[in-house]
Amino acid sequence: MPVTLSSIRAAARRIADGVLLSPCPESVALSELTGARVFCKLDNLQCTGSFKERGARNALLQLTAAQRRRGVIAASAGNHALGLAYHGSLLKIPVTVVMPDYAPLIKVTTCRGLGAKVLVKGADFAAARAHADALTEKKDLTYVHGFDDPAIIAGQGTMALEILKQVPRVDAIVAPIGGAGLIAGLAVAVKALRPEVQVIGVESSATASFSAAMKKDRPVTIPRKSTLADGLAVLRVGDNAFPLARDHVDRVVKVSENWIALAILRYAEREKTVVEGAAAAPLGAMLAGKLPELKGKRVVLAVCGGNIDPAVLSRVIQRGLVADGRLCRFRATISDQPGGLAALSKTIADLGASIRDIAHDRMFSGSDVSAVHAICTVDTRDHAHIRALHRGLAKAGFPVVKG
Repeated sequence: MPVTLSSIRAAARRIADGVLLSPCPESVALSELTGARVFCKLDNLQCTGSFKERGARNALLQLTAAQRRRGVIAASAGNHALGLAYHGSLLKIPVTVVMPDYAPLIKVTTCRGLGAKVLVKGADFAAARAHADALTEKKDLTYVHGFDDPAIIAGQGTMALEILKQVPRVDAIVAPIGGAGLIAGLAVAVKALRPEVQVIGVESSATASFSAAMKKDRPVTIPRKSTLADGLAVLRVGDNAFPLARDHVDRVVKVSENWIALAILRYAEREKTVVEGAAAAPLGAMLAGKLPELKGKRVVLAVCGGNIDPAVLSRVIQRGLVADGRLCRFRATISDQPGGLAALSKTIADLGASIRDIAHDRMFSGSDVSAVHAICTVDTRDHAHIRALHRGLAKAGFPVVKG
């Protein structure tokens, strides 16, 4: 079944009474940060926290009666599993999902809470998929691919139909790329209706499977690497999704983990919105200066999901603060006599920084037994403030070693 504007419109009608028409408000704060006129398509507000509900419901509603009775199965790092589990429960269709070992705990727990049978198997998506395929044959289940099933791609494309109505004069839509199902559906719809609108994809530099496919002009498998954007951690783009995206997407850029972390922090601080790594990637690309041509343009960011583990969110925020120059660590040599630490603390305070943590290192402080290293973690304003802090400490007799 080909993915066309017609199939995407049919999907929109099919899922209309079961999937939220998510808002797409303008963000003054993000516009000021990026220099573009930014709108956020908030699919993180879907019931299960991501855009995956669109494709999941569309695929489930097209099953035969026999397929519904037997149930469906999928391999997923989380959001596709959640979408299937939720809409499977609404439609009375049994759902089994196989998640790789790196799947966030919050997604595993939530999926089970929605009534799905969850199996955590395999070090990566390919291993989880192999286990799911074995169960598909053994139990005669219907496999629903999370990003390459045409019904899934068409369902994801319904986001574009909404965006074009909500921001009728949009110049560009920026979306993340993992398996390429979302951006393929978006691009097919956009280019059929408004070919002048740019569709731009953003990958994590750690999991750039689409760029690898572009170099070979076919999907290829890439090595697994750790990434904050677990939703993009797909080792091979979809066979159906790839040619659709290749032929309709205008540009693809990569963004580093630090910029993804910083984007998560910016959403939390400026928009009061919790997003996962994949959803933060488009903003990360703009913050990193990867899309300078969008300055002054109307840009919609696909905020595709908000399912981030709270424990991971805490660490990511800390990482974002480091990337933003608002948290730094250094070692300074001080006297191991009374008053040495007090003098350092006063100097740091006088320079406008706030000590978050401090520890002594006597074992590796060198041959001078009267000196000790103080390992300091401090809150700062920005990178310029860090540089000024280091200069001020050196001038006061506390030379700094970073890290």
